[in-house]
Amino acid sequence: MNFILLSGGSGKRLWPLSNDIRSKQFIKFFKTNGGNYESMAQRVYRQIRTADSEASITIAAPKTQLSVLHNQLGENISISIEPCRRDTFPAIVLATAYLHDIQGISETESVVVCPVDPYVDDAYFLTLKKMCEQAGRGAANLVLMGIEPIYPSEKYGYIIPQSRGEISGVSAFREKPDAETAAAYIRQGALWNGGAFAYQLGYVLRRAHELLDFKDYYDLLIKYETMPKISFDYAIVEKEPSIQVMRYSGQWKDLGTWNTLTEAMTETITGKSILNENCANVHIVNELDIPILAMGLRDVVISAGPEGVLVSDKEQSSYIKPFVDTFNQQVMFAEKSWGSYRVLDVGIESMTIKVTLHAGHSMNYHSHKARKEVWTVISGTGWAVIDQKRRSICSGDVVELPIGCCHTAIAESELQMIEVQLGCEISVQDKQKHPISYDRIIAIANKETTNGY
Repeated sequence: MNFILLSGGSGKRLWPLSNDIRSKQFIKFFKTNGGNYESMAQRVYRQIRTADSEASITIAAPKTQLSVLHNQLGENISISIEPCRRDTFPAIVLATAYLHDIQGISETESVVVCPVDPYVDDAYFLTLKKMCEQAGRGAANLVLMGIEPIYPSEKYGYIIPQSRGEISGVSAFREKPDAETAAAYIRQGALWNGGAFAYQLGYVLRRAHELLDFKDYYDLLIKYETMPKISFDYAIVEKEPSIQVMRYSGQWKDLGTWNTLTEAMTETITGKSILNENCANVHIVNELDIPILAMGLRDVVISAGPEGVLVSDKEQSSYIKPFVDTFNQQVMFAEKSWGSYRVLDVGIESMTIKVTLHAGHSMNYHSHKARKEVWTVISGTGWAVIDQKRRSICSGDVVELPIGCCHTAIAESELQMIEVQLGCEISVQDKQKHPISYDRIIAIANKETTNGY
């Protein structure tokens, strides 16, 4: 099967653990059989590989997620990178053009699109396989997944099928009606739009060329910022007369809020936390290295991370976004392709960060015009490369990086450092990358190392 996984979204509804870089699908909530924790993205990716080890998976994601995707899913994944956020229609068109023009997939082949973050069981992927096969038969231009609605929600699109069969034609599709209209649709036998659908690759390319001005993948990439911000459902599905729906009755949860997320969590406590015996229906997710004690609470979620602390009634947690929008705070934690960083302290002309480099990885080779830095190695071994000279580093070493010097660190084993930034202007904009290949950096580091430069 050819999969396109949609990995958009921003970090609002699962604050304080999510942010503009670390969207909800990358937070490690779910405990695996091995006792480790995995994110929604890792879980879905693993489930697809289990269902079809030969599946071709391409992730459609904004460039801000590139590092965390590589960190969590590996360096060899296929990614259709969106230069900026333009909603799902441009994202799906770009990924479809990527499959055709870069990966060489034929216009007659079927493609399945689904979100990267549904909480589902294995039956979900068997249904996706059936949808893919149905799209290949060409009986309809789109094959949607329909889910039996639980209540008249305003968050979902509604599919009105022509029959009660597993596969049915579609009488109408309406995107996110108000609650009263949704209730009327449900009385007509409507299904929730599950956000997953299948089509022959050539169909979306043809429709895209009718609606957008571009020649091929490369041209679309250049013009992407000018594309309209519109969802695939509004741009294509609502206007398409030839649609079928396939019913799915297995496990499916949209874990978009703390309230729904805690329903899927197998543990009530993650991190250093204690609940006393008078607590009921309370969940704590603690990413800080300090304990949390909860006593006599009911129907509450507590979440603590570098961005802040949330204490909320579970039902009220669904309305978090407007309040988080008022916060003006820099990103305090992020995963990168080489590891991660966590901001420990912010001063007027200083910032202190804990940096973790995975074994065999390095930072970008870069410099700063307005700040100097000091690295203190906490653990691990590796090399510091400064102006193309190197020294070995290990626990206890201190490395001074003057303003303007080009520098990077390479981890031989997992390397943890405290980085203190000092200067009149400390910002993410004060970083200039320099064109030196990773192989060149490794070649420098592999020379006979000394304690000097």
